[in-house]
Amino acid sequence: MQQRNLPHIYPEGATFFINFCLHNVIPQKIADKIKNEYDVSINEVVQKKLSKNEQEDSLYKLRKKYFATYDKTLELYAKEDDYLKNPKVVKIIMDRMKEYDGKKYDLLSYCVMSNHVHLLFCTADYEKIDMSHIMKLIKGGSAHSINQVLKRKGIFWQKESYDHYVRNDKEFKNIIYYILENPVRVGVVEKWDSYPFTYLKSDEID
Repeated sequence: MQQRNLPHIYPEGATFFINFCLHNVIPQKIADKIKNEYDVSINEVVQKKLSKNEQEDSLYKLRKKYFATYDKTLELYAKEDDYLKNPKVVKIIMDRMKEYDGKKYDLLSYCVMSNHVHLLFCTADYEKIDMSHIMKLIKGGSAHSINQVLKRKGIFWQKESYDHYVRNDKEFKNIIYYILENPVRVGVVEKWDSYPFTYLKSDEID
């Protein structure tokens, strides 16, 4: 999550896996419980006398565990009336992610599910990473347009986004398959390429 009080790592030129979801899609009590457990674990690591590499490795593992818990919970709360099942809404989101391809990052893959979005991009050819700015461009711009289309007001996206930097080729391939198989895993389609709201850069997998 993007939080001011926790250590965060944005390696220059890294590839990032992002997850962002609809506002309050998970009941607040449950979301708070997941977050509080994560915060406690983070603080325990920070207070230990670890080397810089040991601390980064521990935080990295905790973030992966946190993501797995949060993502599984999102799947449990995929409602029939979620806005991201509306093709007009999804097009706005996909167009917004594509808009910054070649400007802020190289877009590698994404999948728009019923209540959340998985996004993978590489920053190797770009200058200093400002993740908050990138997510503001994607989420802020899309939220405004979506609210206009839906004739609604108010917060559309959850403020926090999960972001995770990819460490190696094995993890990169695992994340690609995780993104592509998301709609298959929840039973929406039988094959990933049958799902219309998934994108994969052509040369990313064999």
